[in-house]
Amino acid sequence: MDNRKAVFAGAHGHTLAGRLELPEGDPVATAVFAHCFTCGKDSVAATRIARELASHGVAVLRFDFTGLGQSDGDFANTTFTSNVDDLVCAATHLRDTIGAPSVLIGHSLGGAAVLAAAHRIPEARAVVTIGAPADTAHVEHLLGPAKAEIEEQGVAEVVLAGRPFRISDGFLTDINQQNQTACIAGLDRALLVMHSPQDDLVGVDNARLIFEAARHPKSFVSLDGADHLLTDRSDAAYVARVLAAWASRYLGA
Repeated sequence: MDNRKAVFAGAHGHTLAGRLELPEGDPVATAVFAHCFTCGKDSVAATRIARELASHGVAVLRFDFTGLGQSDGDFANTTFTSNVDDLVCAATHLRDTIGAPSVLIGHSLGGAAVLAAAHRIPEARAVVTIGAPADTAHVEHLLGPAKAEIEEQGVAEVVLAGRPFRISDGFLTDINQQNQTACIAGLDRALLVMHSPQDDLVGVDNARLIFEAARHPKSFVSLDGADHLLTDRSDAAYVARVLAAWASRYLGA
């Protein structure tokens, strides 16, 4: 398999950094992978799932949202909406290079992003969420006491997964203005919802809400025993194998 750097312009002109996992031979399809909140393209889940999918013939672009990883920009100036816009730019980059994505994959808040972006990527025939929240406002509980400081001061530093991030009141306002239920109900694409019953960060009830809001064709796969970040290699490999088998019905022309 071939792993290449990908560089393209984000929604607000910042240079975004990505990795393109290419299979041996011609790809049977292309996909975009949207990482979890504050994670990055090189997270365990993003890397392992993309590489496993490449071994099944699917070319996968994983990238850092604005202000994260190797991408330019200030994370404090980003919102959920800007992440969705970056995702659309990633799809455009694929369309202009090797072919538009037929599959959109999102982990955690990235799952909410692919649900919101799908209608803007006409070639996408299938959407996959992994440990995704049903409501973007779910992210608020991660902020803890800093939420009040953000509301009072306009911006505050929050420690997430052991790393500091500056989050603005614009981000809070934006996540509370999203209508994810409408996005899911109007998805008009095949949907695969994957979630662990043991997920202690985004409870499995979120998967039920997403599944109930969606119209058919839709499927649910329980990731029994997995943690939210899919840190166990076998869990990430399982997700990729099941995802590839399910998506095969929607790949290609």
